[in-house]
Amino acid sequence: MFPQRLDSTLAYDIAKAMMDGFNRHYQLFRTESARAKHRFETADWHGQQRAQRERIEFYDLRVRECSNRLEHEFKAGEQPMDIWQQIKLHYIGLLVNHHQPELAETFFNSVTTKILHRSYFQNDFIFVRPAVSTEYIENGESEARPTYRCYYPTRDTMCEVLMQMVNDFDLRNSFVDLARDAALVQAAMVERLGEAKLRANFQLQVLTSLFFRNKGAYIVGKLINGFNEFPFALPVLPNKEGQVAIDAALFGEDDLLMLFSFARAYFMVDMEIPSAYVQYLRSMMPRKPRNEIYNALGLAKQGKTLFYRDFLHHLNHSSDKFRIAPGIKGMVMLVFDLPSFPYVFKVIKDYYPPQKDTTREQIKGKYLLVKQHDRVGRMADTLEYSEVGFPRDRFSDELIAEIEKFAPSQLEIVDRDGDGRNEVIIKHVYIERRMIPLNIYLQEAFDAGGAAPDPAEGAPARAREQIERGVIEYGNAIKDLVAANIFPGDMLWKNFGITRNGKVVFYDYDEIEYITDCNFRKVPTPRNEEEEMSGEVWYTVGPKDVFPETFGPFLLGNPAVRQVFMKHHADLLDAAFWQSHKERIQQGHVYDVFPYEQDKRFHIAHPDEQVPASI
Repeated sequence: MFPQRLDSTLAYDIAKAMMDGFNRHYQLFRTESARAKHRFETADWHGQQRAQRERIEFYDLRVRECSNRLEHEFKAGEQPMDIWQQIKLHYIGLLVNHHQPELAETFFNSVTTKILHRSYFQNDFIFVRPAVSTEYIENGESEARPTYRCYYPTRDTMCEVLMQMVNDFDLRNSFVDLARDAALVQAAMVERLGEAKLRANFQLQVLTSLFFRNKGAYIVGKLINGFNEFPFALPVLPNKEGQVAIDAALFGEDDLLMLFSFARAYFMVDMEIPSAYVQYLRSMMPRKPRNEIYNALGLAKQGKTLFYRDFLHHLNHSSDKFRIAPGIKGMVMLVFDLPSFPYVFKVIKDYYPPQKDTTREQIKGKYLLVKQHDRVGRMADTLEYSEVGFPRDRFSDELIAEIEKFAPSQLEIVDRDGDGRNEVIIKHVYIERRMIPLNIYLQEAFDAGGAAPDPAEGAPARAREQIERGVIEYGNAIKDLVAANIFPGDMLWKNFGITRNGKVVFYDYDEIEYITDCNFRKVPTPRNEEEEMSGEVWYTVGPKDVFPETFGPFLLGNPAVRQVFMKHHADLLDAAFWQSHKERIQQGHVYDVFPYEQDKRFHIAHPDEQVPASI
């Protein structure tokens, strides 16, 4: 119950210190995001990658700083309940007219739960739901620049207006031929409009800040004609001389969903009012959850907060039970899911078979590597949580037995309120988007008769197409990972999944390595008949040695799969392929990565500039 009065100056001082801590965090976050423009203009790609990694660590650093200050100056952890209730109310007062209230509330929760015991987490001391609305923040007396700009072209002036729109972003790079690019974009927009008459409110809207990621800058907005809206994005890419060009015109929700995919790295965007950006982007991609949009903008902690609120909402409005996830069980991870919820929950096991020479800390390090790395659309993002509570009656007995057997250290069952309703506490869990495992996707095609390599043998066309699509995408995914300096380690089909838009994504990270840390070798020629006939490995193998030609027996047992693989990706079985890309990466080369199909590009770059896979 909240206090009737606010009479503690100590409570106000603690609330103010917490707000100061958040403001410092967001100022640093925003400054680093804004610097992405300069790094793009100067082609500082390694600096961009470094900033991407470092920015992810900002939040935890600032939370730790703030918690230490509160303990040192105010002994915050020793304050009684009524003081903490007043702290929260004072903090709400400080959120009035704040431009990032939802982020500040999450910061408050992070600091508070770091200081207080877990038994307090579900009470009035934290923001279980938002206390301050993020609607129409810009409508107040604000000096913030508008979230988006509007332009009002006619069919005759469209090209000129597009050029003005691009120039308003004030990029220091010169365009190879902006008039040519604007004409290409105009043609694409006119094609999208068709023969539709231009309405009174025909306009172009673009978000005020550019979206920076990898070696690209993206203009994001809408083409509006009457009641019809067409979301679009224009990638601006550099050439080797430092000039830039608009590379494509992406239209519609599907193109935008691919651009903002959960399997890609976070954007660098200079935002004063992030909730306004999220609201605008959600209007363009209504199927994309808000938590994933916050993640895409680099605000991962807010994404986690919203995901957990959505998850609790789903639990309250569903009745099915958590179960052991379908598919082949992993040796390192115990995976469970809720059939009605499109995510899987992954817990690191306590025990691993002998061939898995690893530890819990090493596995967590691999997942952190993926979080901080460029995922190039081929590695699923993960949400990491500690001390997560679930209702016991929503867990199947089989699942509880599985956790007790393989990960007992990660399980606690408690009766928190003393009412007999037990709660399952999972000490540490990763949560990922659910995908169809690639081995199951291919097995469905085999079962449908697609295993015959020759159409004359009667395999249904759809099954053959499914096998071909899956195998080609699998090889493309590996080549994209190579471009990002990632060796998957365990390349079995079961460690890859198919997304809803048909992309193959890697999601099992316990054996992941940097390409540059691996030594790619050919299997030595046997020196005698005994070595040639040996069923054992007779040559020396170092800890980071990889023999690509040995992948075949594990991956290509099915003739239909082998035929497609060898036609499109035989180079993956050649050590020279891997070694050549390793050497280029070591020389400082950064590959281009395109979050859209090659046939959408206006200007195909020299092959040397392209990512090795055909995305």
